[in-house]
Amino acid sequence: MADRTTFSLIWIIFLLTATACAYGSDFPSHHLHLHDTTWAALGCWTDGIGGTRTLSAATYTDTVNMTIKSCINFCSTGSNANVYAGVEYAQECYCGNYFSSGTTNVSSSDCDMACTGNAGEFCGAGNRLYIFGSGTQSPASPILVPSIGNWSLLGCYNNSATRALSYRTDVTGSVTVESCTTACYNAGYPYAGMKYPDECYCGLTIENNNSGPTPNTDCDMTCAGNLSEYCGGSYQLSMYHYIQAITTPPVVNSVNPSTVSPVKSGLPGNWTYGGCYVDNANGHVLGNEFDSSSMTVESCIANCVGQKFTIAAIEYSTQCFCGDYLINGATEAADSDCNMACGGSATEACGGPNRLSVYSSNGNTTILPVPVVQKTSLPGQWVYEGCLAEPSTGVRIFQYENEWTTNNTVDACLNQCAAFGYPVTGLEYGVQCFCGDVSDITAAGGTYVSDSQCNMACSGDPIHLCGAGNRLSTYYWNGTMNMWKTPANTGYYEFLIGGLVVPLIATVGINNKVTFLEKHGTSEYNNSTGAYELDLSLVNNYRLAWREMHVKTDVFCSGSIILPDKGGRQINLGGWSLSSTFGVRLYTPDGSPGVNGTNGWEENVNELTLQRGRWYPTAMMMPNGSILVVGGESGSNASPQPSLEILPAPHGGDTVITLDYLRRTDPYNLYPFLLVLPSGRFFIGYYNEARILDPVTFDTVTVLPNMPGAVNNFLAGRSYPMEGSAVLLPQYAPYTDPIEVLICGGSTIGAAIALDNCISIAPEVPNATWTLERMPSKRVMPCITTLPDGTYMIMNGAHQGVAGFGLAKDPNLSAILYDPSQPIGRRISILNNTIVARLYHSEATLLPDGRVLVSGSDSQTYYPNKTAVYPEEMRIEVYIPPYLNQGLAQPKFTIIETDWALGGQYSITVTLFQGTRSTMRVSLVAASSSTHGNIMSGGRILFPAFSCSGSTCTITAPPNAYVCPPGWHQLFILDGPTPSHSAWVRIGGDPAKLGNWPDYPDFTRPGV
Repeated sequence: MADRTTFSLIWIIFLLTATACAYGSDFPSHHLHLHDTTWAALGCWTDGIGGTRTLSAATYTDTVNMTIKSCINFCSTGSNANVYAGVEYAQECYCGNYFSSGTTNVSSSDCDMACTGNAGEFCGAGNRLYIFGSGTQSPASPILVPSIGNWSLLGCYNNSATRALSYRTDVTGSVTVESCTTACYNAGYPYAGMKYPDECYCGLTIENNNSGPTPNTDCDMTCAGNLSEYCGGSYQLSMYHYIQAITTPPVVNSVNPSTVSPVKSGLPGNWTYGGCYVDNANGHVLGNEFDSSSMTVESCIANCVGQKFTIAAIEYSTQCFCGDYLINGATEAADSDCNMACGGSATEACGGPNRLSVYSSNGNTTILPVPVVQKTSLPGQWVYEGCLAEPSTGVRIFQYENEWTTNNTVDACLNQCAAFGYPVTGLEYGVQCFCGDVSDITAAGGTYVSDSQCNMACSGDPIHLCGAGNRLSTYYWNGTMNMWKTPANTGYYEFLIGGLVVPLIATVGINNKVTFLEKHGTSEYNNSTGAYELDLSLVNNYRLAWREMHVKTDVFCSGSIILPDKGGRQINLGGWSLSSTFGVRLYTPDGSPGVNGTNGWEENVNELTLQRGRWYPTAMMMPNGSILVVGGESGSNASPQPSLEILPAPHGGDTVITLDYLRRTDPYNLYPFLLVLPSGRFFIGYYNEARILDPVTFDTVTVLPNMPGAVNNFLAGRSYPMEGSAVLLPQYAPYTDPIEVLICGGSTIGAAIALDNCISIAPEVPNATWTLERMPSKRVMPCITTLPDGTYMIMNGAHQGVAGFGLAKDPNLSAILYDPSQPIGRRISILNNTIVARLYHSEATLLPDGRVLVSGSDSQTYYPNKTAVYPEEMRIEVYIPPYLNQGLAQPKFTIIETDWALGGQYSITVTLFQGTRSTMRVSLVAASSSTHGNIMSGGRILFPAFSCSGSTCTITAPPNAYVCPPGWHQLFILDGPTPSHSAWVRIGGDPAKLGNWPDYPDFTRPGV
């Protein structure tokens, strides 16, 4: 082996402290870097135990800019000032003066989600708070005050669907137990309740017999005016009863029908009085409440007009409600029942206790019936299952939630879940739509209860029920929604050889050897050159299997393809920083199995460069033989490079074309997907968008529909850093069927929940739409490998996170197989598992013998003590697909002519061991180079026409460069399911004469 280069100590230190990939400049850390502060980290703590927040005072969410510092600033300022601040789930901030009971300190490694505003910091995790303390003394822990004078605590009561106490009153100062009970006493009411935590309610009786008591832990919000007391919760009242008689009559502004009356003239527009209606008989009949002590009919109507509602109603003299119809089977009462004067007018009637003075903008008052469970006219194969109670531990049964405050309906929720492949739907709180699986219910410990407990109307359909607090109206899909096959023959992973690098680019050359390129400094070996070639015939001899190569500049996050010249050169473009971003590197494969080559990587930035520096670019071979280079950034974590250029660079100066859609979607569009379509036009997929480009002007021909994302997040992305993987589905002679594009995996912004679906589209058919198929598990950073039988191996990646150093966790160790010859929804088979985490910078590459080479993982994920959660992975594996695990001999063939013209006919001699030539197939898999899950040939596979006479078969090459862009292909024959070893053939020549380029003496030119 050639002499190794020894790195200096300074260089090693630089490498160990180098900045990470695009989402942050440091590894995520729990350390706090705030000057002039006494705040200190207190560790990782559980949250949501028993449904109770560990820190229950002020809170806010920021899906883009959450940092430890911003959370601490929030929790130490003004009315939000508290002793503790905690960050959770990457984007949530909580404040408090004490820890709730039941919370426990856990390992800091549990708080492992990077902050949305700083990928260099950890911001907790799901149900995990990373907490910081100000160093000041905590006040006494709040309590449910047992008694105040003659007022006695009854407990915690529900006040959501139907009010337990319906008279809301103002208090002197801020709400406390003392101020609320005093206000209710002065108003003549023996019941008082505090809620949310600055609302005070009074009543003559507890009007909803089913309201409680509920567990005291439900009342977990501290009073606005006294942080040592609890004042109910989001939907709960801390309920008190005056145990002696109150002689003061209850306050009503006027109960003399002769002194108050409805307003029947002088109203704005066409507004008219609609009558007095009963409220709360079956729940509230209107929502959108607005309270004012100076309420008038006119001010209530103005409020409702401002919200574009057509009905306004006033209750209890000070409460205004708005809507477009009355719900819950509202019934009309006598006008004399609405006998309370408005708070702001002694002569206007403003409802009464559980009575509404109703006004309409069009003279009509629509009344909807009491909502019921929707059991009929359900879409698809959905059936109602029952009312499902969430566990008291506070754990959500289903992970995926949509919150539709105004448009939640049973139909909409069922259709949304079905569209993304989820066979269980749960509707909760009237506004929430959850999607999941039956197994989620068992895992979370959910139980079914009486249907009467699911009693809240849907926000978008008030005649049907959508659960209640911690209760889900649950529906099942009656049938098989996703048929994931579990074949007996799954194939298996197998260790191949120990590596020298952590490769981020893997390429099988036409010499049947594999070249690997890595980011400087990620190898375990300090003297690694970052470039090596693996001789697959020598894997049993570690010292002989690897050939050392060299690159001059850093290839970190560059792009590669195979050229169509006679030498099958590999070209690598772009890189990390400075001159490397302009880099054009070329390698001509040489040697043969068992025999070392001598060629190396050639590069000279003083002679040959890109026109723009590019980090994370994509390259594609165009039908005319030129190279299209698109996108990236101008350097490490630098400004976007939303443009395209061509190599070799055309004459005439700067020929770069700016692409506004890449500028608009930065930084979520790196390594865009580029594919040549049979029309000659180009498909480009980036972030969650796609379009078809003209091959000459590069103008947009068609804007395709946006790519579906997550069931609860349409902003999920598919290209780096949300990183899915894309391939073309097979093309069969005579190549007249529309070609399809398959994209699998990806992730979401913020919480970075990996996607569990594949999407496909035939982009050139009229009114093209995406088809979604759910995968058995979530996967970000997947790798897709085209197999010679026209199926696709999907492997590697993680269940959570995004691409980048330290930004993903929970490796997906399972391989799956996608078979496009099967019906939609039945194309996926679950194969075998590995024990090796393959995360960022992992690849999967088809080998000439039909196996899949699996390499890399550069996760750089660390515990707070800087030990690795997932190591830099240098082991090389192979996957033995099921077609090689049946004990069948692989067919053989010989070939003489390997330089094919488009449309030409070429002969091979075949030897089959199982089937006959009538069942034989022939496939051509385009040479590819893969990085970050982006197969820059598009994973193209063609099944050409052929005929046989005896053992001689004649293959007809593809007809044109649109179906088959010029380049090298692995030719396979298949004996039934079993592929042969491949032979390399070049199809379409070298139309751009790249084999004579570049014209510099220090570059090899193999000819055309």
